[in-house]
Amino acid sequence: MARNVLVDAGFLVALLSRCDSHHQWAVTQAPDHAPPWRTCEAVLSEAIHLLGARGAPAVSGLLRRRALIAAFNLDNDVEPVLKLLLKYADVPMSLADACLVRMAETHPDPVILTTDSDFRIYRRHSRQMVPCVMPS
Repeated sequence: MARNVLVDAGFLVALLSRCDSHHQWAVTQAPDHAPPWRTCEAVLSEAIHLLGARGAPAVSGLLRRRALIAAFNLDNDVEPVLKLLLKYADVPMSLADACLVRMAETHPDPVILTTDSDFRIYRRHSRQMVPCVMPS
């Protein structure tokens, strides 16, 4: 099991919204990849936006309990993140995705929980697949 579980907005939305088509998948994955989950502020912004007013309290609860940790400082990794955004501009890659790929490069033994199939395209350290778990 990975020591550093990184989460994308799609996973958070699926976990916290019973209406999401991947809700059951996320609920099943959560115990197998126990918190604390690490993410970036861009992911938090996306998740809160997608969840709407009802989702903000649920995300806030995860943050307060430290089940979800904003563990990325863009200022420290701005050049590698900008390089990723440029490299994957044709996908296109979001800022949140670029930050997560960079986190996967800098955290030991990472895995990203996501519903975004673009993570199959992205590479960390230019050539390595990004370790991720997503719905089939």
